[in-house]
Amino acid sequence: MSQEIHSEKSIQHFFCCGINHTISDAATRSLYAINHHQYEKALKLAREQGFTELFILSTCNRTEIYGFAPQAQELIALLCQVTRGSQQLFEQIAYIYSAEAAIEHLFRVGAGLDSQILGDYEIIGQVKAATRFAKERGFLCSFTERLVNAVIQASKRIKNQTQLSSGTVSVSFAAVQWLMQEVNDYREKHILLVGAGKIGRSTCKNLIEYLNPAQVTLVNRTNDTAELFAREHHVQYAPFEQLPEEIQQADIILVATNASQPTILPEYFIGHSPKIIVDLSIPENVHPQVRLLPHVKTVNVDELSRYKDETIQKRQEAIPQALAIIQQHQDEFLCWYRMRRSTEILRALKQKLQQIHDRELRQINENLNHEQLSSRLIQKIIDHIACNLRKKNTLQNELYLHAIQELLDLSVHPTVVLPITPSEGTSCSPTAPES
Repeated sequence: MSQEIHSEKSIQHFFCCGINHTISDAATRSLYAINHHQYEKALKLAREQGFTELFILSTCNRTEIYGFAPQAQELIALLCQVTRGSQQLFEQIAYIYSAEAAIEHLFRVGAGLDSQILGDYEIIGQVKAATRFAKERGFLCSFTERLVNAVIQASKRIKNQTQLSSGTVSVSFAAVQWLMQEVNDYREKHILLVGAGKIGRSTCKNLIEYLNPAQVTLVNRTNDTAELFAREHHVQYAPFEQLPEEIQQADIILVATNASQPTILPEYFIGHSPKIIVDLSIPENVHPQVRLLPHVKTVNVDELSRYKDETIQKRQEAIPQALAIIQQHQDEFLCWYRMRRSTEILRALKQKLQQIHDRELRQINENLNHEQLSSRLIQKIIDHIACNLRKKNTLQNELYLHAIQELLDLSVHPTVVLPITPSEGTSCSPTAPES
């Protein structure tokens, strides 16, 4: 695919293609989850294939690719080149938005209106991280950078001026809330937290604040990270190599890792000691066979998302106000885009007129005075317009002529129209050189 094709930046060629929790389960989303290595590979392929402006948003709830392309399927093909899932399956279940619909969708995502847990404010941080990754590699240009900044500003206003993100109902808190409701003696339990990334750290803080269990032990693939965080928050930590032993000792296991393969394996569950596992990971990091063990109860992010409380009701009431804020920022962005587009077209018009001017001067072999030269250049411009008008149908001619009249504020008698027949010696053939 050529670089020239993918440089098309008309808003009609801006797409969002994705899957989320509303149309796919956690197992399916796992097939299309994108880690940093895959993201890096996708952008490398994008550069080779001629894409110039795009980014990928991959979270536990969604995988979406935003960018400019002649067809949305080209973005989907790029995405699926680096995932475990097939392009055929993705296209069967994916939503595809273009132009203003794609822009509106990103605003809704950034505000938390499209999250599994309404108003989840963590998503805007994930949008920032995804776009920063693309920008550092040269894939966030003026359009997408301005759009993302508008989305961030709208999200900030919604958080500060509405109740959409009131309370604490993130995925990590939903896990803690579920435990509070489902486990009677949770304060007496030994909890093992696997993973010290963003979700893992958030989960640990919520465990300490709301559950205050007998013991929390943190295990992370990078031991230094686990040790530092554990000391700061006064919880236990253990080396990753001791994960099987820690699972044996724990009553409740929360998994917040970002591994591409299951971290919690069936062979770690020796004996029949009851266990509760909450898997917050996408891809799911608990082996499917663990769910079959009779003494182990497991829940994942999809099941947690259905666990709501009165906070959600408050958030739902704030939706109209949030949508009004989004509409304002979206209108401002589209106004900027149209003004920018007008500037680009006027610049192109100036260049075209300059080309006609320079070409005509090179072809003149006779001595012409200033008035004659000006008249000749004006006629050449009219000829150029007339040639293109002749290629259009009657309705298009009327529209273009009306537009010219309006833009140039022309006072034209109803019986008089602009000439659409070129002057003598001017060719309208598509293969003829421009006059």
